[in-house]
Amino acid sequence: MDTLRLLLNLVWLVLQGWILALAYAVAGLIACLLVVTIPFGIAAFRLASFVLWPFGRTTVPVPGAGVASAVGNLLWFLVAGWWLALIHIVAGIGFCLTIIGIPFGVASFKLAAVGLFPLGKRVVETAPPRDWVHAGSGVVAGAPAGSAYRY
Repeated sequence: MDTLRLLLNLVWLVLQGWILALAYAVAGLIACLLVVTIPFGIAAFRLASFVLWPFGRTTVPVPGAGVASAVGNLLWFLVAGWWLALIHIVAGIGFCLTIIGIPFGVASFKLAAVGLFPLGKRVVETAPPRDWVHAGSGVVAGAPAGSAYRY
């Protein structure tokens, strides 16, 4: 299964990952121009690494992320989130036009939601599925059975 993730990530990187990572990095650099917006820049850089190599990883809520994250996500949505999500949606539609591209389109749609509201989330590795039957029910690596950390 790790070979499949590697293959998917390499194809993703060549087709779209580097462009999306560049978009997030530019958003992060712009956000880091002001001291007040540095947390947005850090979130953008974290997402840049996630969109560069997304297969085998997911995002989970950070425990204790409260009102500040919610207000920050609202500001992020208004300034950068909507256009980053739009890039993901357009790319996802393009991928879904071919049968081979459907997994990449689905991944792009999932990343659109993360791009809309990135604060209060962290990127974690997912455990490989134990067999092909359970391939769609990934669990965060190291999470206890029955945990809320599922994707």
